[in-house]
Amino acid sequence: MKNKPCNAARVLAVWSVLAIVAPVHTASAQSAAPQIAGASLEELMNIEVTSVAKKEQPLSKTGAAVFVISAEDIRRSGSNNIADVLRIAPGVEVAQIDANQWAISIRGFNSLYSNKVLVLIDGRSVYVSSFSGVFWDQISVPLENIERIEVIRGPGGTVWGANAVNGVINIITKNAVDTKGGLLSAGTGSRQSADGLAQYGADAGASGAFRVFGRYFNTDNSVFPDGQRAFDGSHGAQGGFRGDWGLTSRDTLSVQGDLLDSRGGSTSTAVFAEPPPFVMTVNNALANTSGDVLARWEHTLANGSGASLQLYDNEMDRSQTGIHINNNAFDADFEYRFAAGSRHDIVWGVDYRVTRDDEHTDTAYSLHLTTPLRTDNLFAAFMQDEIRLGKSVFLTVGSKFEHNGYTGFEYEPGVQAVWKMKERHSVWASAARAIRQPNRSYTDTEYNLAVTPAPGFGTALVTVSGSPAVIAERLFDYETGYRSQISQGFSIDVTAFLSFYQHLQSLEPGSPYVTESQGYPLLIVPLTFASLAHGRDYGAELFANWRVTRRWKVSPGMSMLRMSILPDPSGRDATLAETAGNSPRQQFEIRSKVDLRRNLELDNSFKYVSSLPTQNIPGYGRLDMRLGWRLGEFVELSVSGQNLTARRHLEFLDDSGLFLQTEVARTVFGKITWRF
Repeated sequence: MKNKPCNAARVLAVWSVLAIVAPVHTASAQSAAPQIAGASLEELMNIEVTSVAKKEQPLSKTGAAVFVISAEDIRRSGSNNIADVLRIAPGVEVAQIDANQWAISIRGFNSLYSNKVLVLIDGRSVYVSSFSGVFWDQISVPLENIERIEVIRGPGGTVWGANAVNGVINIITKNAVDTKGGLLSAGTGSRQSADGLAQYGADAGASGAFRVFGRYFNTDNSVFPDGQRAFDGSHGAQGGFRGDWGLTSRDTLSVQGDLLDSRGGSTSTAVFAEPPPFVMTVNNALANTSGDVLARWEHTLANGSGASLQLYDNEMDRSQTGIHINNNAFDADFEYRFAAGSRHDIVWGVDYRVTRDDEHTDTAYSLHLTTPLRTDNLFAAFMQDEIRLGKSVFLTVGSKFEHNGYTGFEYEPGVQAVWKMKERHSVWASAARAIRQPNRSYTDTEYNLAVTPAPGFGTALVTVSGSPAVIAERLFDYETGYRSQISQGFSIDVTAFLSFYQHLQSLEPGSPYVTESQGYPLLIVPLTFASLAHGRDYGAELFANWRVTRRWKVSPGMSMLRMSILPDPSGRDATLAETAGNSPRQQFEIRSKVDLRRNLELDNSFKYVSSLPTQNIPGYGRLDMRLGWRLGEFVELSVSGQNLTARRHLEFLDDSGLFLQTEVARTVFGKITWRF
């Protein structure tokens, strides 16, 4: 089924209505209206962020491309999951594969398991090192508990280490002190048929607070392009807690944990091992149980210096497409910050992580692990110094040093310079080196990729093997940016970047050979993982905030990306050039927030994503809308619509065949929230 083009007349009509409705209000209503984003534009320019340097610093003083998605942005987005919320951030590629699987990346290289973006929850890594990527269906933080999401576009390896290559996404949850009282929410819609949250928070002793929550969700099956119903729905339950205490005037302690159990399905194209090898489209059950616990202690010294110790443990047990994964990661991280004289603000830290990965495969599937059980240790240290060169010029230098079980010693230096020309204008530039370490799928796996006819031989079987010779991918990145609050009602943020990649992953062909499988002739075409590719990308990102009136705020954003991936002189992977076609070259978004009355909100977002040539997916535009109504001080009703410009459209193709793509449909969702 072909995708219908975006109806431009409908989009223009909606924006025309907004332009008429926004200024209509009485004087008394205007005086009582809340600030749309909860902060002035000047406050937004100086919001404190922590993900760039592992310390609080104003956004206007950071030498990196940072975008902050606030709790108010999340509430008014009408989204039901974190993946959809990330569509707000410029330069972030968000594409839905089926009802529960996503491809999310920053600045290219998008795939089912995008391996160059590090994802964190309160500083706890949810990047699964066994295959380099994130299971987005397991990132199930209740949206009501998120304080903000800090998105770094560009490398963050100087403080976060390996795999923070093209970006860092840090999901920061609210302190328990800010979530006292009860909360009940329930929602239903055309895609997510049930979503409920029950939460309660209260004081914990004389100087602390806690919250506990439970959540249930059910997502319906989606639809294939031919109109057939897919086997990709899911349902599950989640529970969690968080406690925060002020132990003394200088010591704080935070403890939190979550447990998630979900069941669902997927449809995949699998190559089976029974001779002769054959390909079959199958429905697979998907089961996941995961849990985590994190504790963080912070201590402030009399001279303003500070230290912190963070411990966390992640446990995951997941079965999908013939693979059973049991993964446990324990991490201990210590950091210390101090001032050296009047010009130096230094942060240093050490980190140790041990990961135990136990993977088993169904013998019916053609996937084999040469070492089913593997334990890896990571040792790391970093230091970063912010140097005040003048009243308005700051230089930050630092590096991360790591030793991992795949490639040994690695280092990731970086330098940033910020010039605050005036109070409301700043220019920055940065240069950094980052690495992505190999994973088990590149070193320990053997699997059958495809079966094709081979004249003269009957059948050709394409196999893929891991190689211990794979080395870490390297990035050399150069960026510059400009931030300005041009007036009280208008601010702008512009970034340009140029990136060079070395030792990118490639699939190198070997010499074909003939064998037999139970009397059937079989031509084996072997491929082996290697590091024989390089690339370059460049582009720009822009976003702005414009407060049209006191009640109406408009936020446009856009990004441009150009990529080139080529084999090294000794490389023979002929498919590398197609990598660039898995990411859109242009994205554009404009968001509108309108307070129609003191208790009535209308929010709109229109986003255009250009085509994916490699996947033969045309560009599309999507219009999302939300109407929110506050009943008194404690009850809120909302109705949201997504993808209103088309009945259904494709967004991404998983070329691994693990999940067959379905179409993203037009949906409606209603929700009620009661706080008490």
